[in-house]
Amino acid sequence: MQPERVARILARVRSTPPGFVRTYGDVAPGAPRIAGAVLYECEDPSVPWHRIVRADGSLAKGRVQQRLLEAEGVPFRGGRVDMRVARLPDL
Repeated sequence: MQPERVARILARVRSTPPGFVRTYGDVAPGAPRIAGAVLYECEDPSVPWHRIVRADGSLAKGRVQQRLLEAEGVPFRGGRVDMRVARLPDL
């Protein structure tokens, strides 16, 4: 994977403030699976990976991710993030 692309994705993830989420497609337009791969490989504890969710508000990391998001005040509807409220507008 290109280092510049990885850096762009991680910068977008880091720019997601507490209490909000973005989708994998938001941080890697046209390539959400690449965003997932970058976050999977990332071991930097300063990257707020938990703020990146699937487009339908479901969570890739389940209960662990939900607890982290709830602690930041992200609203849920059932087991999914309420995207109408929590999704950060486009970059």
